[in-house]
Amino acid sequence: MSLLSLFKNTNDNNPNTLIWGSDAFLNDYLTKNFVNEEQFKGLEHINIDCENDGLDELIASMTESSLFSNQKIIIIKNPFFLTSKVPKKLQKQIDQLQTIFSNIKNLDDVVVIVASYEKIDRRKKLTKTIMANFNVVEPEIKSYEVGAITKTIIKNEGYQISQAALQLLIERSDQVVDTILSNYIKLKVASVDHKITEKLVERNVDFSLAQNVFAILEDALKNNYDSAIERLNDQLRSGSNPIQLIAVFQNQVELILVSKVLAARGRTEQQIVKELGVHPYRVKLALKNRQTTKKLKEMLLQLINLEFNYKNGNYRVDNFLKMFMLNI
Repeated sequence: MSLLSLFKNTNDNNPNTLIWGSDAFLNDYLTKNFVNEEQFKGLEHINIDCENDGLDELIASMTESSLFSNQKIIIIKNPFFLTSKVPKKLQKQIDQLQTIFSNIKNLDDVVVIVASYEKIDRRKKLTKTIMANFNVVEPEIKSYEVGAITKTIIKNEGYQISQAALQLLIERSDQVVDTILSNYIKLKVASVDHKITEKLVERNVDFSLAQNVFAILEDALKNNYDSAIERLNDQLRSGSNPIQLIAVFQNQVELILVSKVLAARGRTEQQIVKELGVHPYRVKLALKNRQTTKKLKEMLLQLINLEFNYKNGNYRVDNFLKMFMLNI
């Protein structure tokens, strides 16, 4: 199964593919999987980076015959010609590309365009031509889809992962797809018999910043102040600064507060997940928190005040952040 099938395809029978989305790491991961499919076995791979190699190199690659096979697969990265930022001096090359892509069905080669941009210029003739003649895939993963899609990717690549291991991988990756895939690559190397266990994740994937901050907050809320301060000092020694930590604290407290408010209004856990656009596990933990909404609002105001004073230079040492922890 192609990993591209996990997302909406405009024409999955067309091998010429445009992968368009802002997540460069995910785009590259999907591209590598796609071009190494069995249907493309034996094809010469030509990689063109438009920003570094230039459009002349791209045009040459698309118009010249391969020396090694009758057909080749051309992977185009940084296709700035799809954006609005194209110098006028390149108009000749743009016209040539317009002709090539208008007749893409007549080419024996397979073309894969990887556009890691938030936006492309859909008004341009060239963009319209490519979108009309290519299978367009926009990889977008909503936060509540992260677990299911990650599990599918792992299974598709022939690996097994327990539910507990999957949950831990997602937690320690802060529910960020790039980080999850990066950590998964490490786990593949370390796995035995293609099995990823909870212990394997524990040994090979470190706690994330958000997880460490959450542990600090949990310790402080349980009045385990020695442990909270020790964890906080560890974070500060590792290079985190008070403003960075305060931002994560704010995010954690806001999530707990908003989850509780929505639950009080009758929202289900699943509805809260979709409304907030966060991973289900984070909402589950937030709803288990025993702090009152009044207490959480007070903490949030204190954090906002801390952030203001640190950013304005009124506070310069770490002690003010530690005082906040001790007064929770």
